[in-house]
Amino acid sequence: AVVSTQSTGAGSGGIASARRAALLQPSLKIAVIEKARPGGTCVNVGCVPKKVMFMTATVNEAIHDAKDYGFEVVKKNHFDWAMLKEKRDAYVKRLNGIYTNNLGKDNITYIQGDAQFTGPRTVSVGGVEYEGEHVLIAVGGRPTLPNIPGAELCDTSDEFFEWETLPSKVLVIGAGYIAVEIAGILHNLGVDTTLVARRGAILRSFDQDIGKNLMSEMSDAGQKVQYYTTPDAIEKADDGTFTFKGTVSEPGQEPKQITLEGFEKVMFAIGRHPNTKTLGLDKAGVDMDSRGNILVDEYQQTSADHVYAVGDVCGKALLTPVAIAAGRHLSHRIFNNEADRKLNYKNIPTVVFSHPPIGTVGLTQAEAEEKYGAENIKIYQSKFTNMYFAMTSRKPKTYMKLICKLPEEQIVGLHVMGLGADEMLQGFSVAVVAGATKKQFDSTVAIHPTSAEEFVTMNWGMSV
Repeated sequence: AVVSTQSTGAGSGGIASARRAALLQPSLKIAVIEKARPGGTCVNVGCVPKKVMFMTATVNEAIHDAKDYGFEVVKKNHFDWAMLKEKRDAYVKRLNGIYTNNLGKDNITYIQGDAQFTGPRTVSVGGVEYEGEHVLIAVGGRPTLPNIPGAELCDTSDEFFEWETLPSKVLVIGAGYIAVEIAGILHNLGVDTTLVARRGAILRSFDQDIGKNLMSEMSDAGQKVQYYTTPDAIEKADDGTFTFKGTVSEPGQEPKQITLEGFEKVMFAIGRHPNTKTLGLDKAGVDMDSRGNILVDEYQQTSADHVYAVGDVCGKALLTPVAIAAGRHLSHRIFNNEADRKLNYKNIPTVVFSHPPIGTVGLTQAEAEEKYGAENIKIYQSKFTNMYFAMTSRKPKTYMKLICKLPEEQIVGLHVMGLGADEMLQGFSVAVVAGATKKQFDSTVAIHPTSAEEFVTMNWGMSV
């Protein structure tokens, strides 16, 4: 079968690109190939079900706070995990159906199966070959497991959404946003949760002050974190529980062995790798780096003519909206004669659904100082208690930080941790992308009383 364009992968990037191509040129023959469920990581084992679980944990926090607002809550100490899982899975399944139906409405052929390249711009699915004038690779990635004894006994973020019951004790290994998010969800649902971090900090790719403040909030909330610890082995006991064996290497001290026991579940969240191993990319002439990420230029073009790649498979900015935007820009360039159309990977906003949540856009302080020089950077920051917690016994903080480039004080980095950070970031991201300055923030009338107003009243021009 010969098609005008085909997408290998029906995740966010592949579907977005295919549907935009169909909109721009309805006469195109378009095929989308997917071996699993439509929607990719985000819909099935990522953003969507994760956000459901984040909101579930947030509801439990609100139940605890209710008495401080005068409500008498009779808590039966029961959380129906099975009911929630059933509803969450049904919601995801409905989204799967919406994706498939939308492809049909756009006259895009949906092919279920595992694609392998058999030549340049040609793939085989179940013994049937499909050749495309243009081919997009958008197969995403999957969680990585370490090469240690017992790793195969453990779960990843994928299996987290398959748990039929809520375990009482869980070990989460990792220090990135996925590990932090899942550990926070479990802790706030009452699970005895321990987070294991290889270094002395979490979220090390984020602004250092954001990581430090989240570490403080996690400690205040009773979240257990084992720092400077490298996993050596996972063992399963006769009673079905798991034992963690690792090495603690704190700076200035001799390494020591550590054993943690009695976990119902052990989860690794130490990173992800691309789904390229079985694609046969050598037959397509597509180059990859040492980790299997597909190498692309700024226009998502691979080393093979008329073969492109977007999303997690490129190993850069592993975020659903990035894959969607890159896929749509690509379709505009190819099918609407917009030769210079491409995604700008600068100032991509990101939210971490931790407890409390984090929002960030632009450069970290370290990145800004490296790029412009420390003497050309001015920092504004603020830390306070959100008004919501004025009535409650718990007092988590909100932390905000603006990184400005001198002399005009253009805001090149904006970071926030605290209640509502996830929802307030999008609007401020527009301002950062537009090149807003601190003076423009200061000249904006505040909305009172909100946490967001702190960004437009912060320090009134005084650096801290």
